[in-house]
Amino acid sequence: MPKSRHPSSGPSEPQDVPSGAGWIPHGYTMAPHAHVAGQLVYAAAGTLATTTGRGTWVAPANRVTWTPPGFAHSHHFYGRTDARLLTIPVDLCGQLPEHPSVFAVSPLLREAVLALTGDRPERRPGAHQRLLAVAIDELSDAPEQSLHLPEPKDDRLRAATGLLHADPARPATLADLGRAAGASERTLSRLFHTELGMSFHRWRTILRIHHALAHLTSGMSVTDTAMACGWSNPSSFIDAFHDVVGQTPGSYQADLRHSPAAP
Repeated sequence: MPKSRHPSSGPSEPQDVPSGAGWIPHGYTMAPHAHVAGQLVYAAAGTLATTTGRGTWVAPANRVTWTPPGFAHSHHFYGRTDARLLTIPVDLCGQLPEHPSVFAVSPLLREAVLALTGDRPERRPGAHQRLLAVAIDELSDAPEQSLHLPEPKDDRLRAATGLLHADPARPATLADLGRAAGASERTLSRLFHTELGMSFHRWRTILRIHHALAHLTSGMSVTDTAMACGWSNPSSFIDAFHDVVGQTPGSYQADLRHSPAAP
């Protein structure tokens, strides 16, 4: 866990919203904002993308996003989303990472979040606090499974990644992007590793997986999603998706259809 926190400055004063749930339409975007307390956001159905100054995290229904106090962030929702917002009091945030994260959702964590964000009244004094402690314990033990797409600061790298953001299926090589961005292939390769902590190939794969999750959530077939996101065949797409997400595109769509929260 990092020892220091570097909150992004938000467009407005940090403010908190109460824990709760609501159905969010496909394509809805929440503008950049910040919270005094920490916040967990879980898409019980649908897919959620959270963006901070450090990049974008995507969380399908088997993951939950964590944003510590003070970090400016925005949300974008793919598919009709059962969004669950859980506020974590400041005095409990020290038990969780000091940076935005995405965690695997265990069955116990899922049920705890659903209960904590539901509209059922507290039947026994302290029940909410005890259940919140269970959720935090589960998060403390859960592995970070970050579908994180870091964003660059170097102008040349920003120009190159901007081309891929505009067209994730673009079949450009690193040399092609370098010519368009005014940098050599070697320079861009070095910048991907030093600024973004990963290779060009890995960064583009995660970018394409982000778009693939959105397409799959909206009901696009696996084959059409593979073609739309730049894979030459469904088999290579399935392998890449499983490597990053931890399940095949078909099983991901099946989970969406059979989710207890799905409409």
